[in-house]
Amino acid sequence: MENAPQRRDSPTSHLRASDQNRDQVAALLGEALSTGQLSHEEYSERLDSLYQAKTVGELEVLTHDLQVEQHRPAVSPASHAAGASAISYAPSESTEPDNVVAIFGGAERKGRWRVRRQTKALAVFGGIKFDLSEAVFEAKEVEITVNAIFGGAEIILPEGVEVRCQGVGVFGGYDVHNSPDTDPSAPVIVIKGMALFGGVSGRFRHRRDR
Repeated sequence: MENAPQRRDSPTSHLRASDQNRDQVAALLGEALSTGQLSHEEYSERLDSLYQAKTVGELEVLTHDLQVEQHRPAVSPASHAAGASAISYAPSESTEPDNVVAIFGGAERKGRWRVRRQTKALAVFGGIKFDLSEAVFEAKEVEITVNAIFGGAEIILPEGVEVRCQGVGVFGGYDVHNSPDTDPSAPVIVIKGMALFGGVSGRFRHRRDR
């Protein structure tokens, strides 16, 4: 592997790697690719090594030389009993981002799920769908970073939210626009990331669509 990182053992290095461990590392590698820390060749090589890894230590070596947030979140949607309002808030339960990965497959968040302050998504030859129309937001402003590499993502937005799209398309595109009818009390959703030979789209779900 070109510029291969060196092995550094930790107390958990000997443990067998789970699918969740692999998904988290895949998200970190996608972030490193989008920020220019890895070339496309290096990313591809590390992704190959990722799915051959058997232990946590073999996974750790793939990211320890990168400037990324080395979080290990427990990814699970959280429910919240709210009133009839289409947009709800709940106190923050974690400062760690929610990592969503779809590699040669799909991933979806919908219904009454908790949107953390930061969500990081990676779609490689796969698709991701975020339906925020009934979601519970942990903060007034949330950030969703989507890196789509030969893949795609669809984001369904509730009425009234302000959308700030900062995504970049490289032989791909970001088709996410703000609504002219924003509610000052509604969340601000910042959408970032890169679409490389892929696409990220966003649309508003109106009440009549429910």
